[in-house]
Amino acid sequence: MKKMSLLKVDKLTVQFGGIKALTAIDFEMEEKEILAIIGPNGAGKTTLFNCVSGVYHPTSGEILFDGESLLGLSPEPVATQVIPRDRHAEFFCSLGMIAGTAERIAVNLRLFQRTEVSELFEPFGKGQKGSSAMPHKRNPILAENITGLARTVRSYVSPALEDMVLWHERDISHSSVERMIAPDATSLCEFLLYRLAKVIAGVEVDEARIRANMEITQGLVFSEAVLLALVRSGQPRQKAYEAVQRCAMAARSGQGTFFDLLSRDPLISELLPPRELDQLFDLNHHLRHVPTILDRVLHKE
Repeated sequence: MKKMSLLKVDKLTVQFGGIKALTAIDFEMEEKEILAIIGPNGAGKTTLFNCVSGVYHPTSGEILFDGESLLGLSPEPVATQVIPRDRHAEFFCSLGMIAGTAERIAVNLRLFQRTEVSELFEPFGKGQKGSSAMPHKRNPILAENITGLARTVRSYVSPALEDMVLWHERDISHSSVERMIAPDATSLCEFLLYRLAKVIAGVEVDEARIRANMEITQGLVFSEAVLLALVRSGQPRQKAYEAVQRCAMAARSGQGTFFDLLSRDPLISELLPPRELDQLFDLNHHLRHVPTILDRVLHKE
């Protein structure tokens, strides 16, 4: 299958009244390709550029950029000599938020990979070194790299916002900034997203360690579920909170498991029979909405 050209002009014709400025112009450009358009004055060079940039609308023909038509796009409603830079600022803010989301995922992975947690691990290839000095280490270097790149992308948001202010709506103070931040921010954002996809695709999950970490709490992670169940049963929230907290503090001090202490508490045992209490401590009950959430995210149109 032939790769689609980055820019394709197909049978482009422009007519002003009874005069044709362009007649059935065809050409294609690939990424990183330079194309020169040469001709005498009045040959239609400027008209062609104005069609591609959206200043003129062709009489017939098509202009495609990366497979998408450039025709019919809405014009900038308040352009002066330049397009207002708030458009650009919004774009860089979007890149900053994308980078921030990627960093949020990367940082959480790094936290889960800490030795004392050890629940999730980024991919680690055969022969790879976690540390040049300490052979036992398995550092999340990809997630750390994503974190650093995300900070760099976000740092470009501030100059993009400052570029919104131009003298008399037209100076070139924005130009030098955009020439630096535009290629950097877009390239870095693309790179860190590809790297993040690689990390997520190869992430390793230690389910046994996750369960062990949860069991360290002696069931305290289910305290909210117990509190809400007591409230649903008609118990005043403050009184229910105090009862659950009393059992939780006793469990923390080693007087028994949270479940056993709840079962022996007169107030709680009266309102929550053993079967219902068992359900509140069932992990599957707390994960019951996960498939729906994943389906909602992964199959969102």
